[in-house]
Formats: sequence, structure tokens, C-alpha cells
Amino acid sequence: MLIRKAKISDVEEIHKLISHYAAEGQMLARARAVLYEGIREFSVIEVDGKLVAMGALHVLWNDLAEIRALAVAPEYIRRGFGRALVETFLEEARSLEMPRVFALTYKPEFFVKCGFHNVEKDNLPQKVWMECVNCPQFPNCEESAVIIDLE
Repeated sequence: MLIRKAKISDVEEIHKLISHYAAEGQMLARARAVLYEGIREFSVIEVDGKLVAMGALHVLWNDLAEIRALAVAPEYIRRGFGRALVETFLEEARSLEMPRVFALTYKPEFFVKCGFHNVEKDNLPQKVWMECVNCPQFPNCEESAVIIDLE
């Protein structure tokens, strides 16, 4: 297993994985343009040269970052790859001196196992919702909010 920062050449595989889960209603779709623009936020896991998991750490403000677009290829689920990426992102957040990290997710129980706790979405700063207004699920979002304090 190799965890590394994503490269431009990973965008098609990242898009394919996101699109798979978006088609199942388990993840929000993302345009390739958004992936190219945010490629520096992404980390991936490779197994035998194959991209099997990915996600991004997005900084929103001086005290808050978001783990987003976290996904593991279906045939690699329950092997610890999702947790490994979350730990990578939390370590990256600590190195940035980020005190809190949150996620909006359809799988809050996974994040709770990683040390996060559930929080009401309304308790998150409005800055979090800037991108939500462009989402096809807005304002009837069924994602749950989870957060972890790193201090």
C-alpha cells in the first residue's frame, strides 16, 4: 500500500470512483474541472500500481478543514484504506495547525469509528454552505455532519 498526493494523471481514476458512488447516491458527483482545480487537496492509495482509494482535505478557514470525496473502490472496502486516508488527512491538518476537521457524509458511523463525533449541520459555520447551494440535493441534504477536535 502506497499513500501519496494525487497527480494530474490520477484525475480520470478519481473521477471514475466518484462517479461510481454518485450513481449509487452515496456520494456527490464532481466535474473533472473541479478535480483538476483541487488536485493538490487529494491523496490516493495505490495497491500494486492501482488507485484503490482517494479523498481530499479542503481548508475552509483558519480553524476548520473538511475531509471530502473520500472513497474506496468496492473490491477494497473493509481493508483499512478509508481509515488510513482519514489518519493521513488528520495528520496533514495537524501539520497545518488546523484545530478542527469535519466531514459531510452518508456514512457517519465510519467517521465515528475514526474518532469524530456527530454534530448538527446548523452548528457548522456558514462558510461550509457556500458550495452547498450549487448541489442538486440543496436544501434537502441527507448527509450527516461529523467533526473532530485536534487540539
